[in-house]
Amino acid sequence: MSRPPTFTPPPGTRALTLRTSRGVFAALEAEPRHAEPRGTALLLPGYTGSKEDFIAMLVPLAEAGYRVVAVDGRGQYESEGSDRQETYVQSELGLDVLAQAAAAGTPVHLVGHSLGGQISRAAVLLDASPFASLTLISSGPAEVSSAQQRKIALLTEALGAMTMDQVWEAMVALDPPEDADLDGTALRARWLRHNPAQLVATGRQLTAEPDRVAELAAVGLPVHVVSGTTDDTWPVPLIDEMAERLGAYRTVIEGAQHSPNTDRPEETAKALAGFWDAL
Repeated sequence: MSRPPTFTPPPGTRALTLRTSRGVFAALEAEPRHAEPRGTALLLPGYTGSKEDFIAMLVPLAEAGYRVVAVDGRGQYESEGSDRQETYVQSELGLDVLAQAAAAGTPVHLVGHSLGGQISRAAVLLDASPFASLTLISSGPAEVSSAQQRKIALLTEALGAMTMDQVWEAMVALDPPEDADLDGTALRARWLRHNPAQLVATGRQLTAEPDRVAELAAVGLPVHVVSGTTDDTWPVPLIDEMAERLGAYRTVIEGAQHSPNTDRPEETAKALAGFWDAL
């Protein structure tokens, strides 16, 4: 589970209700204070995550000249979602991203972390025209590692037999958050607001995602592949290989693991802005 440093929007950011043709999505926004934006970026979080996974990157990206909008997807944290799993199939989530991009103001630099990267890829393959570039952060070419598949299977089983609160207590017992305050308040509050149907449906996607790298490469959109130096969800050598197949710009964030956006947010923001500047 991602562990953002805070759930309180810092100075220079604001909570935003992003109204789209496909519904309303909770978002966080930051933009340059003294100049017109050089561009707009749309940031999508990963499995069990939320827009706050990018919270420490928003001001650095705005200071680099970019307007940034981080969103909770359908059924994630503060965005409402249906209790029907079929509403979370990847094509539907991809259409949500196209609507979010339109509401944010195209063209946008699309950024997806982990599951958000695979949903971003699905959106680009549906229609690449709203996007100036695609950045995949710790998001691999196909299904997650065997170890992660087992964890998702256990979580899916638990969600079918226990309440969200009971599942949270079990997860904390297995992997206690390092920050006691987040343990007692914000992380738990975020977990309880996730829709279980969304978790089950997107978990299934992560364990069965096909390799669509060739399809993405054929689109011709500029792609940036970012990861930490280690990753237990997709091995870093596999991410390296994917970047080569895409002809993508490649960045490894030293000292980061599966979530460079929370592990090393300033370094990750610098890498993203540098890629966009080069375009």
